[in-house]
Amino acid sequence: MVLDILRRARLPLNLPMRAFVSARVTTLGVLAASFALAACSPTYDWRTISNDASGYSIDLPAKPGKDERRIDVNGTPMRMRVQTAEVAGNVFVVGMLDLPDAQPETQQKALEFLRAGLARNVGAPAEAHAVAVPLATGGSIEGVEMRIAGKAGADGETRTIHARLVAKGARAYQVAIVGRTEPPVEQVDQFFESFKLY
Repeated sequence: MVLDILRRARLPLNLPMRAFVSARVTTLGVLAASFALAACSPTYDWRTISNDASGYSIDLPAKPGKDERRIDVNGTPMRMRVQTAEVAGNVFVVGMLDLPDAQPETQQKALEFLRAGLARNVGAPAEAHAVAVPLATGGSIEGVEMRIAGKAGADGETRTIHARLVAKGARAYQVAIVGRTEPPVEQVDQFFESFKLY
């Protein structure tokens, strides 16, 4: 879950590089500065991950890691499968929770559990609104998009969570980016807009 990722990830502080260039910088100096700046910029190596077992596809910005565990959702044990990728101190997460049935009430309870857990991670209320989550076969279903910023961990470091939650059938999904700040908007869009349910 994102809670565990927040606890495990000691996200490094990426300080911006400062370049002081005088009016007499030679062409070679300009090239050297350009190479130095390029070396400090994060690399997003996007690849499409098709997860047939969990019923989704998504673009991740680096080679993903996997985790699976049993969690207790309001007294009901459920299996959570997670794939994560990290770039420049931001963790990109897609998780799927196996529900005991596909009843709307069960789906709603699972989504509320995930939503409350994300807000609890940073001790702040979430800004949330409805969002259309695309289906691989066409069309979409309604989900919730939320953004939360607050303090996390023993050190009380600032964390931002941008997430989408949705349920389909006997599954609930949590797609999120966790970090000190959000990545550039085009990277955020690439991640969330690529998420499709089967």
